[in-house]
Amino acid sequence: MSFCITLYDRGYRARRGRSTGMTPAATSRTMRPMRRARKLLWTLALAGTIFAAAPGAALASGTILVFGDSLASAYGIAGRRGWVALLEERLKRERLDYRVVNASISGETTRGGLSRFAKVLAEHKPALVILELGGNDGLRGLPVAEMKNNLGAMIGEAQKAGARVLLVGTRMPPNYGPEYTRAFEAAFAELAKRHRVPLAPDLAAGIGERLDLFQPDRIHPNEAAQPALLDNVWRALRPLLAR
Repeated sequence: MSFCITLYDRGYRARRGRSTGMTPAATSRTMRPMRRARKLLWTLALAGTIFAAAPGAALASGTILVFGDSLASAYGIAGRRGWVALLEERLKRERLDYRVVNASISGETTRGGLSRFAKVLAEHKPALVILELGGNDGLRGLPVAEMKNNLGAMIGEAQKAGARVLLVGTRMPPNYGPEYTRAFEAAFAELAKRHRVPLAPDLAAGIGERLDLFQPDRIHPNEAAQPALLDNVWRALRPLLAR
């Protein structure tokens, strides 16, 4: 742009200094469009310089959509202390230019998630979806086959929309019986293999036996547990993020 302006400016000065044989008024009318064009070129050049220098001028790599339940919505603790908020902080520290949108709802089942998933996808157009659902299906004793169908449908919708998917698994307390517990836990690995998506197999890995890391209900991790939850997600998430 600066090269074009330089050439234009030289030509403008040369023409202005050349005798035209016209009256001053006619010369002024003739030169007026050229002055306007010159002003426009300088304006465009200045705008381009400002845009290039602006801190936010570079486009973000994309949006990470976290779509989950109370374990992702910071139930019982301050939102800024939840693992999703900590994810935003880690992305900034690692200089990974992603925006995080948390569309998680406490109490959400896979059926409820599926009913609103398409709308959320269309609204945020994520580059990557962290799908953390299924825990409430398990706590309610809902059929594992239904949970798998709902999660599979959401994975398919995300992939069709061009988003990568990270599936996050969870585990059930042993009092649900060994048969149901095994089928529930195996469902996440089966889905990851079928749809060829990475898996964080257990969001609460490493903290399940530590009552000091849970709220009084013994279901929801407390504030002190959130960094560990993020670490469990991060190990599977980091390879998906372009630097």
